[in-house]
Amino acid sequence: MLNLNGIGKRFGGLTALDGISFNVGKGSITGIIGPNGAGKTTLFNIATGIYPPSCGAVLLEGKDISKLPPEGRAHLGLVRTFQNIELFGKMTVLENVMVGLHTQSKSGMFACAFRMPWQMGEEKRIRARAQELLEFVGIPELADVEAGTLPFGKGRLLEIARAMALEPKLLLMDEPAAGLNSSETAELADLIKRIRDLGITVALVEHDMDLVMDICDQLVVLNLGTMLAEGTPREIQDNQAVITAYLGEE
Repeated sequence: MLNLNGIGKRFGGLTALDGISFNVGKGSITGIIGPNGAGKTTLFNIATGIYPPSCGAVLLEGKDISKLPPEGRAHLGLVRTFQNIELFGKMTVLENVMVGLHTQSKSGMFACAFRMPWQMGEEKRIRARAQELLEFVGIPELADVEAGTLPFGKGRLLEIARAMALEPKLLLMDEPAAGLNSSETAELADLIKRIRDLGITVALVEHDMDLVMDICDQLVVLNLGTMLAEGTPREIQDNQAVITAYLGEE
């Protein structure tokens, strides 16, 4: 699904990433882990087009997307959520999801905002689909609540619903469990599995090791901008180089 081939990134004289290569398999959940400063978020920024790679290539379903801007990649089905939740705080929860659906709609927000008669059916469809997505992530009862008043965990679920509105083929999630308590993290784990069960490939950067060991099919470990290891959760758990990177030499 997603191939990262020889990805390198330099900021001036600093090498943030050096020769990162791996594949995110279609229909899988892939975790990207590593100590702070390993280069995980930088790699996500390159995959989604926020940063250009200094060298290497990003391929989505065999197509080189290295020079596409973020919106071009989203149009091809590569969608991302961020560690810091960014919602339209003055809009309702339902309206936040509808914004994402309008970007996928042929009618666009202008026609619906001005109640063009031929677009009313499309507006009804978008509203119904937004409600379905809220039900999918588990917050249908919050549809009419102002998004800016949501507790952090519910805001995370809304962000995921909004990402789902973009009809992703591949969903990249940057530390989705950050700031969540244990029950919210368990709810998130179930949600990510259900997203995968819809046929959507998932890749996530995450520090919660219990979460990634539970839900991921494969793990990629970065350390100091290099790729330290790749394998199943069990293989990574038993990898001495990974243990040393996290815990240091005794």
